[in-house]
Amino acid sequence: MEFQIEAASIKYLDIFYRIELQCFNEEAFAKQQIAYLLTDFNTIALDAKSGADIAGFIIAQIEFEDQEYGHIITLNIAPKYRHKGVATKLLAEIESYLRRRGIRECRLEVREDNHAAIKLYHKLGYQTIGKLERYYGKKHGFYLKKSL
Repeated sequence: MEFQIEAASIKYLDIFYRIELQCFNEEAFAKQQIAYLLTDFNTIALDAKSGADIAGFIIAQIEFEDQEYGHIITLNIAPKYRHKGVATKLLAEIESYLRRRGIRECRLEVREDNHAAIKLYHKLGYQTIGKLERYYGKKHGFYLKKSL
């Protein structure tokens, strides 16, 4: 199955929000939060399409601490497109974009019981650097990073 990766457009907000709800239920971003992220100047948002169908999307921001780093805010794959390489393609594309901008590190959070995502992130070179107590409501999370 072929997927086209392109800049995400606010015109697909309803679809992105529907996929977000399918992925995160009560932990999902509000529709207004996704709209803000899609239009913020400091955000990189990409989607993956299979024909005219949106298979998934990723949103990252460039943040500053001691240095600039990329922060994956959300990565969402529609249920029928999971386990088809969409997440890997979206992550590779966003990491490539960050490297071109001179950014050398990418970080993200993941719920501790999201074993499939944790396995994927570790396979792609992300390392767990901390535990986030009650980050997802009553659920804990992990903080991961990867050198680009």
